Amino acid sequence: MTFKQIILKIHLWLGMSSGIIVVILGITGCLYSFEEELRPVVHEYYYVDQVKDKKLPVSQLIQIAKEANKDKPQQILSGFETYNDEQRTASVSFFEELDKDAIWYWNNYQATEVYLDPYTGSVKKLEESNFEFFVFVRRLHQTLCLRSDIGDPIVGTATIIFIISLITGLILWWPKNKSAAKQRYWFRWKDTTKWKRKNYDLHNILGFYTMLFGLIIALTGLIWAFDCYDKGIQWALNGGKTIEREVVESDTTHYTLVKPVDKVYNTIKQLHPKAKRYYISVPKANDSLAALFTFAGYESSFDNVTIQFDQHTAKTLQTITYNDKSTGQKFRGMNYGIHVGSILGFPGKVFAFLISLVCASLPITGFYIWWGRNNKKKKTPA
Repeated sequence: MTFKQIILKIHLWLGMSSGIIVVILGITGCLYSFEEELRPVVHEYYYVDQVKDKKLPVSQLIQIAKEANKDKPQQILSGFETYNDEQRTASVSFFEELDKDAIWYWNNYQATEVYLDPYTGSVKKLEESNFEFFVFVRRLHQTLCLRSDIGDPIVGTATIIFIISLITGLILWWPKNKSAAKQRYWFRWKDTTKWKRKNYDLHNILGFYTMLFGLIIALTGLIWAFDCYDKGIQWALNGGKTIEREVVESDTTHYTLVKPVDKVYNTIKQLHPKAKRYYISVPKANDSLAALFTFAGYESSFDNVTIQFDQHTAKTLQTITYNDKSTGQKFRGMNYGIHVGSILGFPGKVFAFLISLVCASLPITGFYIWWGRNNKKKKTPA
């Protein structure tokens, strides 16, 4: 058995073993590429009925949301989000951990998102987040809808197999000489070209041109699948150093403000008036030491800022910009943008969409190549 025959066997059986998962990851990756653009289009409750002069205080909106979600007292308030776009609604998040041993994610935890008109306080929607379309797509993409500690290794292993398949595919594609190369760089279809040849070209030529970008998407996707890989990448980029995140705590001896969350919101909006959205993570009721985490999100991820406040006094405890992060943390912050292409803006998302589509097609076209070779029609003797 020659070297290429061995590589062919490896390519074939690895591709067959992970093909279905790769197809699922590719299609869901295509759908999720434009999640940010599609959500406001398909969800009318993302917009208010009428823009008015003044918005209600954050604390009042949170209280209204608690009242709207009172049928689920076991759910814990987890965060508040609003946008700089005056037409967008605000949202308050609630979270509850269910069965830790449940296999499917919707039995593992439950989340509710209350969407409110920030001007009137009217509830636009109580959304069961587990079954919202894009949440389902993301969970299918990330864990196959399984509990994280089950789904992450399965998806991660399939991704590693896909990476090996791309590399072995390149070895198989590599032409012996210049004349053979001419047929492998572009489609040379004629009216008489049969579908088997077209399928073969789709698998080989598209696979060749998208291999590098497919590797980038796969390698960045592994960040979420394996914690050791995530930490290892940051460790390497930090020059062999492990940099722990500094823990900041609130001062429980001071309660100078009745509703510090309102001051926190006003502060972050004043500091970052051009941010696209603001998020405030509310600590658990029994965690009085925890700092109040806030996030100002911009169009460019390089401009994003996180600020931690004392949850009792609204005093600023820590501010972290892109330049404050270590090399590993900078890469980790950019990883999602690289993975979905958003780091290059909308054109990058379109490009990532096309690459994901090709990646999803490779196991299908590869299967048909194998099927065609093993089910050839025998010629009838004259």
